Amino acid sequence: MILLDGKSLSQKIKHDIKYQVDSLKSNGKRPPHLVAILIGENPASQTYVTAKKKSCEEIGFDSTVIKFPVTISQNKLINEIEKINLDDEIDGLIVQLPLPNHIDPSIVISTICYKKDVDGFHPINLGNMMLQQPCYFPATPMGIMSLIENYNIETNGKNCLIIGRSNIVGTPLSVLLSRNSKYANCTVTLAHSRTKDINLLTKKADIIVMALGIPKFLKNDMIKDSVVIIDVGINRIKSDKSKSGWTLVGDVDFQSVKDKCSYITPVPGGVGPMTIISLLRNTLLSYKRVIYK
Repeated sequence: MILLDGKSLSQKIKHDIKYQVDSLKSNGKRPPHLVAILIGENPASQTYVTAKKKSCEEIGFDSTVIKFPVTISQNKLINEIEKINLDDEIDGLIVQLPLPNHIDPSIVISTICYKKDVDGFHPINLGNMMLQQPCYFPATPMGIMSLIENYNIETNGKNCLIIGRSNIVGTPLSVLLSRNSKYANCTVTLAHSRTKDINLLTKKADIIVMALGIPKFLKNDMIKDSVVIIDVGINRIKSDKSKSGWTLVGDVDFQSVKDKCSYITPVPGGVGPMTIISLLRNTLLSYKRVIYK
């Protein structure tokens, strides 16, 4: 069993990005600037945004976090986004999800200028991805593809099962893994919470991507030998072994399946760091006007 170490790989990519940013600064240019909008006091969202801000500081990006109370109106939020859209000193904008129930995430995401949509969620970026046109890939699928490429995982003709159909992970990843290209060419099955007899699918899969949101869902008796497992899940569960009384686990029962896998991502330290580094890569692309001139 080989660990797909996203933490280690992300550090290597950070080093490369920092080198580029240092070069920009030495030539008298401003650094790339990423803005994150955080609404409310959701602990997970606060943790994610803090991690993103820390990563920006490590590589020399400018980073701004704009916080609003959970009571902010949708109209006010849209007005704030439109101001950022017009600011030429800002290269990337993310609005941390989930949003309060009174705010429509599809409207908010569509309001973000697609040229600054470094999360890759805007309809124009998703549409361009479908058409294999230049775009910002959604950060988590992009991070997963980077892991597959870096570890030279064979995908050609493999049966890939993705469990979870969100527009953030499962659906765009199914598109990327089924493309006619190296580190793709999979036969992809997209399953979800309503899929019947899911055990029959997991036992046939060569590659399983878990993005269901159910702690330790995938167990030893559900998989075949030498399967590749990529665990996107981040679940906070009670634990008497930690000072906080909580611990993070994935959608995969890691201890149960690890000896049966050829490759597997740890949680934490697998997909999470690769998501953040993909966000930073997209921000650098935006700064350099590589995708959209």
